[in-house]
Amino acid sequence: MFRRFAVCALVAAVAISLVPLRSPAASKEIMELQRDVAGLQEQLRLLKESQDKQLAALTVLVQQALDTSKSSTTGVAVIQNNLQQSLRDMEAKVQTPVAGLSTRLDGMDQDLRTLQQSVSDLNSSMNKLQQQLTDLNHAVSILQAPAPPPPGSGTNTTGPGGAVVPGIANATPASEPCEPASQLYPDANSDRSAGKYEIALKEFNEYLRCYGNLPLAPNAQYLIGTIHQAQGDYEAAVQDYDTVLEKYPDNSKTPDALYSKGMALVKLGRRTDGADEFAELIKRFPKNDLAVKACDQRKNMGLSCTVGHGAPAKKK
Repeated sequence: MFRRFAVCALVAAVAISLVPLRSPAASKEIMELQRDVAGLQEQLRLLKESQDKQLAALTVLVQQALDTSKSSTTGVAVIQNNLQQSLRDMEAKVQTPVAGLSTRLDGMDQDLRTLQQSVSDLNSSMNKLQQQLTDLNHAVSILQAPAPPPPGSGTNTTGPGGAVVPGIANATPASEPCEPASQLYPDANSDRSAGKYEIALKEFNEYLRCYGNLPLAPNAQYLIGTIHQAQGDYEAAVQDYDTVLEKYPDNSKTPDALYSKGMALVKLGRRTDGADEFAELIKRFPKNDLAVKACDQRKNMGLSCTVGHGAPAKKK
């Protein structure tokens, strides 16, 4: 803008100098024009001075801005350096405790594995001890069982002439020898698990014939029922479970027999009888695990059911 104004003033001055002096009127106009040019030149001078001042002030501001920028750059560099130094110091302080903590965690992990192995070994030892106790109980039961009567034993009878003839009229036929109970029951159970149902039935019946008064007799009778049920002979299964409930009324297999009998009756289409067995189980053994299953069966039939409160009792 300033340069454009100066050019205009210069052009005006040149134009005035080139105009010839022809008349007083023209001379007057020229004088006015010269005054205007002089005023224009004065304004030009003032404008130049103002721009010089503004340029000087602007220069000072730019220099101050440059100085401030340099100071800021220096401050940022100092802050960055201090931050890096603080991070290095913190890393040095934390590294040692972290390394120690990692070592302790590794040691704890090793101790935990050792503890787990110890618990596993303890469980194995307890299982072996439990098996030994079971075998001992079986041996004691076998020792306590009465020996079978010798062949030909019976009540003395009176022969011809009033003579007493020992063991003739009531003599019983000799029975087959029995295998040891500690062998017969496990063999039967193993054959049942392997699906050899006919062999298992024969062995369980043999066990009941020889050792029907031992603690495992209810188990043998119950497992006979499960074999018949697995074979689809639900009528025979119901009779087997009835034998458990009637011949061995107070034993650990009573809840199982009630539940299994109920299921067999349902399979036979006797839903009402089956529901009654489930209700009997819930009534007599409300804290047994099977009571919950029996209750679910009744609910599936659309019947009401409530199981007693409390933690379910473990089956023996």
